[in-house]
Amino acid sequence: MRATPLAARAHILAAVVCATLCALPALRPGAGIAWTTVGLLTALYLACELPGRCRLVGSSVPISAGSFFPLLLAAAFLLPPAAAALVAIPGSLVGRVEHAPARARRIWRAAQLSLTVWAASCVHGLLGGGATLGGPGPERLPDLPYALLPACAAALAFSLVLTALDGSILATAERLPLRHAWSGLLPRSLGPHLVHGLAGLMMAVLWRSSYGPVSALFVLLPMYISCWIFSQYHREHAAHRATIRALVQAVDIKDTYTRGHSERVGRASVLIARELGMAEDRLEVLRFAGILHDVGKLCVPTRVLRKDGPLTPEERRVIELHPEYGHEIVRGIGFLGEAREAILHHHERLDGSGYPYGLSGREIPEFARVVAVADAFDAMTSTRSYRRGRPVPAAVEELKRCAGTQFDPQMVRALARGLDRHGWSTASTVVTADETVPVARAGGGAGTGAVRKPVRPRSPDGPEPAAGRAVPGDGRDVAGGRAVATDGSGLASGAQSSVGRTR
Repeated sequence: MRATPLAARAHILAAVVCATLCALPALRPGAGIAWTTVGLLTALYLACELPGRCRLVGSSVPISAGSFFPLLLAAAFLLPPAAAALVAIPGSLVGRVEHAPARARRIWRAAQLSLTVWAASCVHGLLGGGATLGGPGPERLPDLPYALLPACAAALAFSLVLTALDGSILATAERLPLRHAWSGLLPRSLGPHLVHGLAGLMMAVLWRSSYGPVSALFVLLPMYISCWIFSQYHREHAAHRATIRALVQAVDIKDTYTRGHSERVGRASVLIARELGMAEDRLEVLRFAGILHDVGKLCVPTRVLRKDGPLTPEERRVIELHPEYGHEIVRGIGFLGEAREAILHHHERLDGSGYPYGLSGREIPEFARVVAVADAFDAMTSTRSYRRGRPVPAAVEELKRCAGTQFDPQMVRALARGLDRHGWSTASTVVTADETVPVARAGGGAGTGAVRKPVRPRSPDGPEPAAGRAVPGDGRDVAGGRAVATDGSGLASGAQSSVGRTR
């Protein structure tokens, strides 16, 4: 719990207190709770969650908690609200957690699902859903289709409460604006939760029938089929990540001047996108775009990338082909989607003086405009072996100065807001071309950190451009350790963009 922000810990504690208050009536003497039903449903949910903790099973078949929501909804239909709130707790406390801090996430999950099931059971009971489920014997058949109304209303309440709580913990733990934290959560989850509600209704009807609880277990079969489908998705997703990782490692090995740059650009791109309120399903694709924006360097001769001296005009032209090379490399990777266009166009400029096609304004794809800002920001703030990184405030001011001509002002403002809200941190060390330099956290506009010792350009050809002259671009933004200034037209010799020599 120590790694959890204070606001998130307070939020989790409040949820635990609310869940406890909701469940307390079931523990009072004379509450008339069907404890056999509570015990069986709790044991079933616990048994469904446990395989995720088993290395042998969990590693080969990742299990989504959502696959077993029908079981929780069946509890909401069969039990009074206080008793239904108890069913999810044991399974949630032992279920699989993908990310740290595991204990805080399990406690939050238990409280969240307890409150969600309680709300669904309240709605189902208010609409008289219990009387529509039928009972043992032919004289007590389920009241269909009228049983669908309270079941669907309960599933809707389940979805609303669950997504509201998901958004609230994102807002407190990640310090996101509420409208961004909740953006897209309900539309994505409402359909699946309504389907879960129908499966839960089927399970509840069978449970109440003369066949008893054993017959309701047959409803678990589609749940496990759902788990299998999720496992296929996870395997495919893991393969995607492995593909991206291999390409990025190849670029880092070839161009040692920018090691780690790609990952940071991906992270900064997502920071911008969250401030813009982009849908969650686009965020990962945008992160891929940031990570792979320089993949075209694989086609650039290594002697050019590592040249210790100024580039010739011909070598500059070769460097400026890397967006097109990158686009060709990833053309056949279907899951990258919009990322392919960002890789091709991340060196375009708003005023039309960029490359490779000289696009301007809104002709430049949105992802490319995001990556361009993230790329330049990391290039300016990263410490290389041949120069010290700029402080975060200085880099942001330089981006603002070039907004409207080189960068999209909307993207620059989004980055500034994100940095004010979250700061900018890197790993404990940054691997540069020649040495490892310690870096401190830059929060809320603080500097990017201190280096072990002053670093100097490798060549006396000239200092790095001062503010007001040029914004460094992605990658190795100086020629052989020397900065490249721009002329009055905004283009350096050899069709160089005003970002300096951007590799």
